[in-house]
Amino acid sequence: MTRVPDGVLIGIAAALSLAGLAAFLFLFIRDFSIYWLILSPVILAIYQFPAFLVFRIYRKRRPVENPREETGENNPTGGESC
Repeated sequence: MTRVPDGVLIGIAAALSLAGLAAFLFLFIRDFSIYWLILSPVILAIYQFPAFLVFRIYRKRRPVENPREETGENNPTGGESC
């Protein structure tokens, strides 16, 4: 199986996100009521889930340059480490 370039994964995630938003708007805006207002965050999250999965695959494949930057840890001495 060949690897998909990282730029393609970001494009797929963006396209899936836009498709999820478009599907939500198409299906629920026509007869929007208080019931749909209450349920809309859950429904929108379900429609955005495929984009989240593709973005998660992209993040796992990207090499971590500096693990301290990812976790937000600061150097306690204030200077650069040797």
